[in-house]
Amino acid sequence: MSATLPQATGSFGEKPTLTFPAGDAPAELEVLVLEPGTGSLVEAGDEIEVHYLGQSWNGNVFDNSYDRGSSISFPIGVGAVIGGWDEGLVGQPIGSRLLLSIPPHLGYGDRGVPQAGIRGGDTLVFVVDIVSTH
Repeated sequence: MSATLPQATGSFGEKPTLTFPAGDAPAELEVLVLEPGTGSLVEAGDEIEVHYLGQSWNGNVFDNSYDRGSSISFPIGVGAVIGGWDEGLVGQPIGSRLLLSIPPHLGYGDRGVPQAGIRGGDTLVFVVDIVSTH
């Protein structure tokens, strides 16, 4: 039985708002498909383009691409980003909106990213829209 995950508002391409449930964050990676995509599957080694919002569990939004008005691209499945993204995005179809709950050992661990407001041991929650792969 998985833990209860946050609720996310909005549709693909819209900045979401997260509402957190009572209780603790899941201990392991949880990936919830909010909107299934119909494109080809993301493969390890692809250059993936995404829009995203990142928030600490029951904490503040630390980053989002919607307010900047531009998506980001990076290699996926090859260790260029946190483990939760590599594990959670590979195998998903392009056009999907996903909610990822990423435990510390697949995120920023005990160090966190203090300048971004991520404390050591934080569980991270992302809403990710997979725009394309190259």
